[in-house]
Amino acid sequence: HTPDVTPLLAMASALYSIPFQVLDLPRFKLRRPSWFKQPSSMFVFGVVMLSYFLVTGGIIYDVIVEPPSVGSTTDERGHHKPQAFMPYRINGQYIMEGLASSFLFCLGGLGFVVLDRSNLPHTPKLNRILQFCFAFAAKIGRAV
Repeated sequence: HTPDVTPLLAMASALYSIPFQVLDLPRFKLRRPSWFKQPSSMFVFGVVMLSYFLVTGGIIYDVIVEPPSVGSTTDERGHHKPQAFMPYRINGQYIMEGLASSFLFCLGGLGFVVLDRSNLPHTPKLNRILQFCFAFAAKIGRAV
């Protein structure tokens, strides 16, 4: 038995109409500027992928904390070696560590995109096999 939502909709409609009884809406039309064109789908995909790359790479953390790009450690002979992962700090990371993990996240996402593109109807068989192989390698490379 489902509850009757009609009284709830009537009450919500009455509640939302109260400001419009007090306020008078301006009478003007907003027009889109003539120079503004709809961006292409690949441009939007690129912007979303770039923002995903930066956010998963920890750009907000890097701006606030300002960690070094890479670390260094000294071995038993006194030589300095680069260090990719910040030791002894669970919540800390170097800039390159974040960018490397972000690259692998994006690579896994691109594997799904290529896998979707491989199912287009007019894709030749060789291209389809290559796209399947790339998608599989991207997903395996992301998981490792």
